[in-house]
Amino acid sequence: MMRAYIKLADTLSTSIGKAFSWCIVILMGGTCYEVMMAYVFNKPTLWNFDFSMQMYGAILMMSGAYCLATESHVRGDVIYRLFKPRTQGYIDLVLYFIFFFPGVVSLAFYGYEYAALAWKIKETSWSSPAQINIYMVKSLIPAAGVFLVIQGIAEVFRAIICIKTGHWPARMVVAEETEQILMRTAQDEDQKDVI
Repeated sequence: MMRAYIKLADTLSTSIGKAFSWCIVILMGGTCYEVMMAYVFNKPTLWNFDFSMQMYGAILMMSGAYCLATESHVRGDVIYRLFKPRTQGYIDLVLYFIFFFPGVVSLAFYGYEYAALAWKIKETSWSSPAQINIYMVKSLIPAAGVFLVIQGIAEVFRAIICIKTGHWPARMVVAEETEQILMRTAQDEDQKDVI
């Protein structure tokens, strides 16, 4: 049951992360449009700055669960990686309940109140002369919290499985450390030189 939940949560988190990664393409298109309008036609837009902020916000908020599922968050694991997997599992289990869940449950709960108020008053951007609507984007705050809770439960299940079996369950997508990529590249080049 835990492995099935982990697979479901990983699939959801990676799908959401990949879907929202397209915001980068939209953001790039908006930036190119703004540069062209401002420097070629001398008619800068009023809305593009806020549009860029919304795209950055969407990418930031909705990539959290993806990063958790793929282990691509920055992690200070200089000492942690020296421990046996079971010890790592115990550490993760304790830290998820002490630090992670209180933060992401608060993000979901208070983010919902924040987004609900924004929808109620049809909030617009106060810093923009275009006064574009921002209440829709604020809905991503509680959504990000919910997706992080779902993925966090999967990470707790991973820790429990690791404690029981002595090894970590496999991930769908794994973010590789730069040092591992460089070492593999160097080994591949050494093998080419030998041949």
